[in-house]
Amino acid sequence: MQAKSERSAEAGSRLIQAILDETQLRAASFIVTIYGDVVEPRGGAIWIGNLIEICAGVGISETLVRTAVSRLVTAGRLAGEREGRRSFYRLTEPARAEFAAAARILFGPPEEVAWHFVELVGPSIEERMQILERSGHARLSPRLAVGVRPFTASVMPAVVFRAEVAEGTDKLGAFAAEYWDLAPHAEAYRGFLQRFDPLAELLDGGASIVPADCLTARLLLVHQFRSVALRDPRLPSEVLPAGWPGEDARRLFARLYCSLSPQADLHVARNFVTATGPLPIASEAMARRLALLGGEPPTRRRS
Repeated sequence: MQAKSERSAEAGSRLIQAILDETQLRAASFIVTIYGDVVEPRGGAIWIGNLIEICAGVGISETLVRTAVSRLVTAGRLAGEREGRRSFYRLTEPARAEFAAAARILFGPPEEVAWHFVELVGPSIEERMQILERSGHARLSPRLAVGVRPFTASVMPAVVFRAEVAEGTDKLGAFAAEYWDLAPHAEAYRGFLQRFDPLAELLDGGASIVPADCLTARLLLVHQFRSVALRDPRLPSEVLPAGWPGEDARRLFARLYCSLSPQADLHVARNFVTATGPLPIASEAMARRLALLGGEPPTRRRS
């Protein structure tokens, strides 16, 4: 039995390494993922040594971690504090609001569809149009965009026209195909499925993966799915092309996140520390995430 468990753990490590080999990680971006997945749902400031340790496991050096943290502080996304000789970092309030918006996309229920047109007015038109495009809107003219999802206040001033499809609903697919290039998004979702399907099959087969590897795998899962999902214009299903892989990718994300979380959270509770003690294995926010994804929340016992 022990030999079988060791073999499955080794197989898991090989699959995680294969995912890493296909992934180009930037220190700042991966640290953002750590805060979004581990820290934000629990609150508090974590020791920089934890960041260094988990980043070392994915090939990011201590020098790169310290440089990235310094830049995130300068950018107003992290705030530092000292306790004795240790440095701890927490998210700033603006960063927390940004993380909450991203978490609603990754872990929340489906967003409400609200077709609208945005006519930009005032200065910096091109800069704000690019913000709209990054939020999933399609550019119709230098000042006019169309979309179905919320946009940030940074695109204002603008005139927003709410739209209702009165007739021609069957033509919406053609309308979407004309103004949104969905091919890169579909390719990104398929790449995500190809990379993470083997890991899901291994876990579905009863494989046992050590807690540290479970956390690494979950961070890579969140990191890559976040990259794809936040760029997706998230159009309603009725206008998407046949064979759209987005829903399959979301289901795989939910399955793997729930499967990896018990051991990943155990590793967090055993190793991650704040200025006041260990991070908890569970929190209300983590329980909500797992419930929305269809998994069981962890117990509140520390191990």
